Amino acid sequence: MGRGRVELKRIENKINRQVTFSKRRNGLLKKAYELSVLCDAEVALIIFSSRGKLYEFGSASMTKTLERYQRCCFNPQDNSAERETQSWYQEVSKLKAKYESLQRTQRHLLGEDLGPLSVKELQNLEKQLEGALAQARQRKTQILMEQMEELRRKERELGDMNKQLKIKVSLEMSSLEAEGQGLRAIPCPWNPGSSSGTNSFPIHVQASNPMEIESEPVLQIGYHHYNLGEGPSSVPRRMAVESNIFQGWTL
Repeated sequence: MGRGRVELKRIENKINRQVTFSKRRNGLLKKAYELSVLCDAEVALIIFSSRGKLYEFGSASMTKTLERYQRCCFNPQDNSAERETQSWYQEVSKLKAKYESLQRTQRHLLGEDLGPLSVKELQNLEKQLEGALAQARQRKTQILMEQMEELRRKERELGDMNKQLKIKVSLEMSSLEAEGQGLRAIPCPWNPGSSSGTNSFPIHVQASNPMEIESEPVLQIGYHHYNLGEGPSSVPRRMAVESNIFQGWTL
C-alpha cells in the first residue's frame, strides 16, 4: 500500500513534532544542496526551530547572498540605474553601428572599398552620385545668377551716380562761364581802350609854339571842390582859369 496523504496542520504532540522537524529539515537541506549543484544556482536556506535554534545552508557566502537579496528587493533605485545603464549601452551600440555604416557609405562615395559591392549596389551608388552632381550644378548656377544680378544692380547704381555727377559738373561750368562773361562786360576806367572813349584825367599836350607854353604849375593853397555832375569837360576849364589867376597874381 502507498503512503497516505498527511494532513497539513500543527502537530500537537511535542515529541512527534520534534521528530518530524528533524526529518523534514534534513530533507530540505539536502534538496537545497542538490539544487545548487545540479542547476548552478545560488541557494541560501535559513531555518529557525521553535526553540529559536538556527539552521542554515548557503551555496555561496551567506553574507553575499543576503546583500544581493537586499539590492534586488529593497533598493529599486539601483535596479532603475542598472536598467538605464543597459538602455544607454544599447543606444551606444546602435549609434556605433550607424557611425560605421555612414563611414562605409562615405568611402563608397569617394570611390574606396568598392570590391565587396555587387553590380546592383554599384548601380545604386552611380545613381546617387549622378543626383548629387546634378544638385551641385544647379546650386552653382543659382549662385552665379545671383552674383550677376548683384553686379548689374551695382552697375545701374554707378551709372546713376555718374549721370548725377555729369549734371552737377555741367551746372558748375555754366555758372563759371556766366560769371566770366559778367566780368568782361564791366568797363575799366583806367583802360585807355575802354568803351567810354574818354579819360576822366586831363592829359597835357605839349604846344608847338614855345611862347604858348604855360608856366610851371604853382603851389595851390586849399582844395577846390567841384560837382561830379558837371562832366569831365568843365574840370580842365576851371583849372585853366584858376591857373591864369595865379599867374597874374604872381606877376
